Amino acid sequence: MNGIVAQEPYDIAIIGGRVIDPETGLDAVRSIGIRGDLIAVVSEEGLDAATVIDARGLVVAPGFIDILASPPRADEGAVFKIFDGVTSVVSIHGGPVGTAEWYEERGRSGSFHHYGTTVGHGPLRVAAGATDPYAAATPSQLDSMIEMARRALTEGAVGIGFGVAYVPGASRLEVLRLFELAAAEGVPCHLHIRHFGPVPPSNSSLDAVEEVIAAAAVTGASAQIVHIGSMVADPADMAAALWMIEGARSRGIDVMADVYPYTAASTGLGTTTFDDGWQQRFGGIDYDDLELVSNGERLTAERFNTFRAQGGAPVVIHYIPEVTIRAALAHPLVMVASDGVIQNGRGHPRGAGTFARVLGKYVRESSVIELPEAIEKMTLMPALRLEASVDGMKRKGRLQRGSDADIVVFDPETVGDRATFADPAQRSVGMRWVLVGGQVVISDGELRDGARPGRPIRHDR
Repeated sequence: MNGIVAQEPYDIAIIGGRVIDPETGLDAVRSIGIRGDLIAVVSEEGLDAATVIDARGLVVAPGFIDILASPPRADEGAVFKIFDGVTSVVSIHGGPVGTAEWYEERGRSGSFHHYGTTVGHGPLRVAAGATDPYAAATPSQLDSMIEMARRALTEGAVGIGFGVAYVPGASRLEVLRLFELAAAEGVPCHLHIRHFGPVPPSNSSLDAVEEVIAAAAVTGASAQIVHIGSMVADPADMAAALWMIEGARSRGIDVMADVYPYTAASTGLGTTTFDDGWQQRFGGIDYDDLELVSNGERLTAERFNTFRAQGGAPVVIHYIPEVTIRAALAHPLVMVASDGVIQNGRGHPRGAGTFARVLGKYVRESSVIELPEAIEKMTLMPALRLEASVDGMKRKGRLQRGSDADIVVFDPETVGDRATFADPAQRSVGMRWVLVGGQVVISDGELRDGARPGRPIRHDR
């Protein structure tokens, strides 16, 4: 015996790919050995394994973390996410008050990807009896909201989500009190901000950004402005908003943002978004800039009023300049998130193509950002956003020994989105292999039947 102990073969080895680890800056040809649900080694040498994935000519990256989407209840929406490279999905906009029941339901049905939720300001208001979106919560209602939010965090909610634009009567005190709770519990706040659009001299998107920064400064809570491209669509306002966020961060205020790579948003016609003055708030659009999600119909004033009277229907709203999306995507304090899911074959294409679109259109085709930067925005940045409250996120968004084996292997020459506004239920292309918790979910471009390795992402600090 020469004293060398033979290394047990790995369960899975990914051989010879361009490995990008955003935390260490590694960007080189390496092989990755996986045992169980963890990465056991990142090596310059070849590895022996029960399953060998030949990644030569391909990029190997941490699984993408969609920090702004409701984890799909049905396989349909989940499959589109997996083919987009997403291995973790978190409902940041705001989940239900019954957090424990939410996790139990997801656990029973199984999931392609890891899943988590915040507790939502809107559901908290309704549960406390503050059902009028145009009225502030009473002091007793607000106290009830705080207690329910505290219980939801105890049950595992990873933060507090706000859709303040949908409840215009919500007082700034409501926001501040919930920020105060978030700071005390060490969880982030994620906000669909109060106003959008260039509406001077007040109630503009910049006023809303200022409210978020002020709440974070006063309470010490972490804050995230969600889908900033749709909330601050005017290019000059976007430049100003990013400058405000930079200034806040440089002075110790924890504010960041996320963006999806599309020039249209989506919401329901029955929401307060379409109260009087909506055309001006959207920067001067008109009825034919609204497209029904169900069939692609462009609206007229008559059809708009009909749907409003019936309680509303989901629409796509075309109004965001391409230059606005590019400015947000290129900024170092803005990460990528989809804010979408495909259901019954319909929805906004962001629910199927967000991450592949960034890699195809904005990295390969137009060079708005470089590949390592894009990977960081889709992996490490969202992981860091949550790891203060979720210990397990410290193992995600990285390719290192001891990291979770959530991994995507994609072809940088072909990766891209196919989902369109006319046909959003189209899988992204180029994701050759996707592993979730060390289990192969996509194998050589094909979905592997029966794989449901997703685990809960819960507040546990």
